Amino acid sequence: MLHILAAFIFFTRLPFWRLAEVPGEYFKHVVSRWPLVGWFTAGVSVLVLYASSLILPASVAVLLAILTRLLITGCLHEDGLADFFDGFGGGTSRERILAIMKDSHIGSYGVIGLIGYFGLYYALLASLPVSLAGAAMLAGDPFCKGVSGMIINRLPYARKEEEAKNKTVYSRMTVSEYLICLGSGILPLCWLPDPKYLWAILFPIAVWYMLTSLMKQKIQGYTGDCCGALFLLCELSFMLGIVIVHTVS
Repeated sequence: MLHILAAFIFFTRLPFWRLAEVPGEYFKHVVSRWPLVGWFTAGVSVLVLYASSLILPASVAVLLAILTRLLITGCLHEDGLADFFDGFGGGTSRERILAIMKDSHIGSYGVIGLIGYFGLYYALLASLPVSLAGAAMLAGDPFCKGVSGMIINRLPYARKEEEAKNKTVYSRMTVSEYLICLGSGILPLCWLPDPKYLWAILFPIAVWYMLTSLMKQKIQGYTGDCCGALFLLCELSFMLGIVIVHTVS
């Protein structure tokens, strides 16, 4: 249970730390429980989506659902996405990319990247019926966290541990942790209302491979910012896949 609690403490800004004291070593293994956090963040967000859609326009309900997850996570992943865009957009060498991503200031690439991400994410969800949008969120959040978490098995950490922003370097998954991550990421796909929407899982898998290959080429590894960016872009591609299947079928 401490492993799960560590993941909720690490990936959200809710006071789960009050439940029990978690030794620092547990935080090196939080990635395998990342999809379980997705069950929670998606569940609360979809609850807000469905409840608000009863009295508000669907477009407003979608926006409230997006804001709900931002509040729960403290924009943790979005901060990583902005740093990722700044680093890979403005850096010309491994050292420069890593230095830019570590800088707390946001640059033009980060601003444009966030505007593009939020605009597309909102437009994709708002284009779906509320029931399907909710199902896609329930499935896509944990699944894409499960997919993204596999980055620590493919790439090494790009910095020294003492240089990490949160002073934590994730340990590679053991066999049991791999199965936990895989199972807890795949199981929520049962929320999808029709098997035809399973085609959408191909999109985040392709994005994961392309982005991890880019990270390997540019910085020979990953950072915490890379993990956050990878999740959001995988999830965005999943929603794109859902919309495509819904539109053409």
